[in-house]
Amino acid sequence: MTIKDNLLIIGERIRAAEAKYGRPAGSVKLLAVSKHQDLVALQEALQAEQWALGENYAQEMAEKASYLTAYPVEWHFIGPIQSNKTRQIAELATWVHSVDRLKIAERLSAQNSQPDQAIQICLQVNISAEDSKSGVQGEQVFELARAVQKLPNLHLRGLMAIPAPEEDFAKQRQAFAAVRCLLEELNRDGFQLDTLSMGMTNDLEAAIAEGATIVRIGTAIFGARTVSTASIRS
Repeated sequence: MTIKDNLLIIGERIRAAEAKYGRPAGSVKLLAVSKHQDLVALQEALQAEQWALGENYAQEMAEKASYLTAYPVEWHFIGPIQSNKTRQIAELATWVHSVDRLKIAERLSAQNSQPDQAIQICLQVNISAEDSKSGVQGEQVFELARAVQKLPNLHLRGLMAIPAPEEDFAKQRQAFAAVRCLLEELNRDGFQLDTLSMGMTNDLEAAIAEGATIVRIGTAIFGARTVSTASIRS
């Protein structure tokens, strides 16, 4: 199976879930998570017109971007954000899914190198309250959303979440429903958010059932992550 084949299969899964759960056709966007994949794999995805790529590390994203200038890549940053990496992210990323602190949002706003093109922002929610996961919880989401919405050069779009792994479909839906309900609460409070970044290879159907607009898929497209960041130049 080639990466192009895998993209077609994932696309079919997404379209089938849209139809099954009453979502409009084409309402769910596929984000190919390319962390620790080599340039050959990324080029194969891009040649299949999969333009949206998700990266977890700023340096890795920057290095890959320097080699892929011939392609109209839409870079999405989806990993934890260190303060000293915000400039690289702001210079490259069209979307940042993992904002969980006002300081990070302020730095992205100030360092956006194309202020006529706002960075699309999702707030990361720790919906399962896991100590090992980044993200805000409870009322912190409302406070952070109000602050981020006021910043220039950013466009607050919605929420991102990575629930605790769960095999049971009903429990998967329960976690994603909690994220959807939080977005709905924010919108009732006056926000105009339209994005739920949630769902991965093993739970994308449950995420789509509960309103996901972006699903982040890595393994089912590229296979296991075996390439270190340092080796992408090879």
